[in-house]
Amino acid sequence: MKYFDPHIHMISRTTDDYERMYQAGIVGVIEPAFWQGQPRTSIGTFIDYFDSLVGWERFRASQFGIRHYCTMGLNPKEANDKSLADEVLAVLPRYLKKEGVVAVGEIGYDDITAQEHDVLCRQLEMAKNHHLPVLVHTPHRDKIGGTKRTIEAIREVGIAEELVVIDHLNELTLPLVLETDCWRGHSVYPNTKMSESRMVALLQQYGTEKMIVNSAADWGKSDPLKVPKTGQAMLAAGFTEQQVETVLFDNPIDFFAQSGRISRAQVSALLPIDQTQLFEENSALRGQEPVVENGAAYE
Repeated sequence: MKYFDPHIHMISRTTDDYERMYQAGIVGVIEPAFWQGQPRTSIGTFIDYFDSLVGWERFRASQFGIRHYCTMGLNPKEANDKSLADEVLAVLPRYLKKEGVVAVGEIGYDDITAQEHDVLCRQLEMAKNHHLPVLVHTPHRDKIGGTKRTIEAIREVGIAEELVVIDHLNELTLPLVLETDCWRGHSVYPNTKMSESRMVALLQQYGTEKMIVNSAADWGKSDPLKVPKTGQAMLAAGFTEQQVETVLFDNPIDFFAQSGRISRAQVSALLPIDQTQLFEENSALRGQEPVVENGAAYE
């Protein structure tokens, strides 16, 4: 089976993870711009980070057989520094035009401040202007209040709800999103957020329509194989292979395909591996023998 992880922070992962993901059937990923663990203090650090998402990281993924896309945005954790936030929002539009950028994100609330709300709404407007979907992060604290406020902001700006995926949902917040036309994102994570068994229970209760599952794997205690592990849990619970593929491949790609920059056919197509290639004169290898193979298309 083939899988697609629509929310994973590969800049925090090793090439071993790419190899294991490919072996597990993951053929494509989306990497949202996010907080790197400590606040960035100047616009240059954001520019270098954004450049890495559309450059080096895309190249590195391809060296291990995985198609890499990304979303661009100012995350809510760093939105409260107003002067820096204004600088980031000023450069963001040029990245929203780049190849492989399939949405604005991840954006949303952290502490649900007035400044975070302003930054969220400005980026929702950018998405409207650039005809791009939006990936919205719901806060770790006060998830119900944050999810309600997110829906209010979406409606305040007037972006079409079907262009928005609200992520990190759980048993308490999913019903709120089900009352909208937004897509429903779930992060399967060790010990916190959503487990495979809880995710399967939600799919059994609410069905597969607009349901999206990701690993949200980052620099913390996380697991880049949570998408295929959820697939195995679905099969064990009686879901068909077609239902698994709908949730874990078709749905996320169909949502981000609204950007016009990704499609099921594109992600399923042959991706040859040639580790003799360089990116700005740099290799993804460290003395290892380069692998060159034609790969195989996924049926």
